Amino acid sequence: MFNKRGFTLIELIMVIVILAILAAVAIPKYFDLQNQARAASADGVVGAIRSGIYNYFASTNASAFPSALDNASNAVCSTSNICFNTVMAGPGVTSADWTKVSGTNYTVNVGSATRSYYYNSTSGEFLLQ
Repeated sequence: MFNKRGFTLIELIMVIVILAILAAVAIPKYFDLQNQARAASADGVVGAIRSGIYNYFASTNASAFPSALDNASNAVCSTSNICFNTVMAGPGVTSADWTKVSGTNYTVNVGSATRSYYYNSTSGEFLLQ
């Protein structure tokens, strides 16, 4: 008799079932990764803005916070409409994810959702609405 070795059909089917279960769990996490990255990027910009507001206050030895965060027009932030350049080091924000809605209101696209922020020049707060 020949001694044949190999996997049985049941063993192969069980491996395929286990791989399918792992794929079913991992694929939704992968698709949401882009939205999570945009949200983390927006949180980083918000942190930089808040830090810049207080740095501006400390460096000017003033008793007031900046009256405006930038001189951009009410539109999508871009290289020709730079947002937050008053309080952020460097060129400010040129990402099309950010939009200046009014003098103190901004929105950011974080994937499937939009967040709105308000700047209070009296208290120096940049708050999520």
